[in-house]
Amino acid sequence: MSPPLESGLEPAPESRVLTPEAVVDLRGRTVDELRYPATAAVVFNGVPGAGKSTALRRLFGSIDDAVDSVELGGATLVDSQQSRNWWRLRLGRLPYPVWLPIVHLTHYLRIRRALRAAATPVVVHDCGTRRWSHRLIAAWAEQGGRDLHLVMIDVPSDAARDGQRTRGRRVNRLIFARHYGRWRRLVRRVTSGTGPRPVPASAVLVDRTTIAQLQAVTFSS
Repeated sequence: MSPPLESGLEPAPESRVLTPEAVVDLRGRTVDELRYPATAAVVFNGVPGAGKSTALRRLFGSIDDAVDSVELGGATLVDSQQSRNWWRLRLGRLPYPVWLPIVHLTHYLRIRRALRAAATPVVVHDCGTRRWSHRLIAAWAEQGGRDLHLVMIDVPSDAARDGQRTRGRRVNRLIFARHYGRWRRLVRRVTSGTGPRPVPASAVLVDRTTIAQLQAVTFSS
């Protein structure tokens, strides 16, 4: 059985390069680089509008026009935007809520494919608020011989809602409130060492300032 996550680890101030283990709370702090093993699966979590796509674009490169997972910055990047782009070309004349379920299905199938077959580290965009999603990704990572690592972007609800509006997306208050409630419970479980299950190899909590000042996510053999 995996040991419980432990908190309190800090990056060495002189290096500002962190190889995450267990739980590392970087909210209100800065680090230049996160460094993971070459076989890692790194999942960027956060509620809609938290800044996951913005962070991935800055750290790895733009996938704005991509219609499938792409290799960028030494990793295979799987972002839900790729699946939206794919289906927009085919179903774009229909209202987005009609084809949203197939976008989600396509995204998770692509996550499974990458975790099982990619020859590079894998970086995944996922909100993290669904327990079944974490279990699936953890199982696929294990099948691919990968350790699972989380980067959790924790922002206030108002900032996340503003992030959604900035991207031109309508925000359903009830749905968002459920997302955010689940997110706060997840953060509490992570910081208390009681979740999520299966236990990831590491979980790094960051806020907007931390993720904006992060310079790189790298992978070592």
